[in-house]
Amino acid sequence: MGLTSVPGAGDITPAPQKQTTPSAYIDFTSGGVGGTNGWAQQYLPDLMEKEAEVFGNRTISGFLSQVGAEESMAADQVIWSEQGRLHLSYKGCTVDAGNAGNVNQIKIGTDIDGNILGSTTSTEHGIRVGDIILVSAPGSAGVTAQVTALATAPSDIITALPYDLGANLEAALGATTANAADVTVLVIGSEFNKGQNGRSSANEPAFAQFNNKPVIMKDYYQVAGSDTSQIGWIEVSGEEGQNGYLWYLKAAGDTRARFSDYVEMTMLEAKKNKQAITVGGLSTTSLAAGDAGTQGLFDALETRGNVSNAFLGTPPQNLNDFDLTLAQLDSQGAIEENMMFLNRGTSLKIDDMLASMNSYGAGGTSFGVFNNSEDMALNLGFSGFRRGSYDFYKSDFRYLNDAATRGAINSAGPSGAIRGVFIPAGVTSVYDQNLGRNLKRPFLHVRYRASEMESRQMKTWTTGSVGATTSDLDAMEMHFLTERCLVTQAANNFVLLKG
Repeated sequence: MGLTSVPGAGDITPAPQKQTTPSAYIDFTSGGVGGTNGWAQQYLPDLMEKEAEVFGNRTISGFLSQVGAEESMAADQVIWSEQGRLHLSYKGCTVDAGNAGNVNQIKIGTDIDGNILGSTTSTEHGIRVGDIILVSAPGSAGVTAQVTALATAPSDIITALPYDLGANLEAALGATTANAADVTVLVIGSEFNKGQNGRSSANEPAFAQFNNKPVIMKDYYQVAGSDTSQIGWIEVSGEEGQNGYLWYLKAAGDTRARFSDYVEMTMLEAKKNKQAITVGGLSTTSLAAGDAGTQGLFDALETRGNVSNAFLGTPPQNLNDFDLTLAQLDSQGAIEENMMFLNRGTSLKIDDMLASMNSYGAGGTSFGVFNNSEDMALNLGFSGFRRGSYDFYKSDFRYLNDAATRGAINSAGPSGAIRGVFIPAGVTSVYDQNLGRNLKRPFLHVRYRASEMESRQMKTWTTGSVGATTSDLDAMEMHFLTERCLVTQAANNFVLLKG
């Protein structure tokens, strides 16, 4: 039987401004929550001093600290490049393109990652005369041929002759109308005759360039000077280490904890502004000028990573769904160790999948804890497993479970909801100009603005007349600020689970 009622959030959400609402104070005059007599009752209530912590650890920050690092920068943006593939391979090619009867001609389509190549002014593919290529079509084992000519207009046409006796390329492939436009071409080497001139052109290494811009985030808390000296009735504590009988200590600490969570959620969810920004003001179709946004993890993976819907339907009875994801990782960097951060439903589905692989489970549950007995706790979960050449370590992602964050979206079951992410345990070596030496940096890391005079990693300062007096304002104002962005390198090795 499912849950028929869940707690509401109306009385547990912090108000955006100070106001004397009934939920903000302990009320004895009207009997308090559920009471009817108030002070008119015969006996005073037994007041429990300690505030009950009913939500456990309420913060969701910590994900990025587990999988990434933080590093300073003194610029308005961070730019990085990622190497291209080493070998030349093209898909979506067409045999016998252009005039009918060109049975040995191939029109080059896209590279293996789907990037469209130019076809009018220059030869953007890397195939050259003398190359030996392997050409395959659906249903064909492949034909080995040699490139004999390159067309100049259009420049994406090559001529290749098969090595098989008496065969033309179209016939050797068995190309038909159905598969002639789905041909794959792979360069495997070259051949030249004795005394023949060498290459007349060189292939330049391919790379992709990406950038991201830090955003400035702020928060604020204020308490009147008189209230800072007031003793509260309830002993409070919080995630930021605040404790005691002063309410403002808890409120200030909660504001900082909430700000830390906002910082992490921004790094996960933010997007760059794709609207046409109107310089100098607002328009009906754009954000404010200067609000360029920043690219968070989820958007980076949607744009440059792998998106999978595995484990989102009925719990699988085999590893077929997961093996499709492994095949995709094989085609990318094939990084051996990966962390899986999942919401509760997806985590349980993977547990069920792994449990179904247990050959001793037909007569009863036997996986998890060795030498199970009726006096031992049964472990029905898995924290890690190995499949093929990959190691996966599974962890719950609180941000995707908590009802006050993305857990509320996931619980509604929308199409396209984010269910988890696979993070590779890879690093890249870079030269740090500030330290003057090479550093190993995770693929996923945060860059924050800093210089010798100013660090904007996580700034906190206090103004007003409470404590160290800085103004004649009879209040304490606490300000929080950070300026940062997320760098998602090698997104082709990440997997975003959606569905």
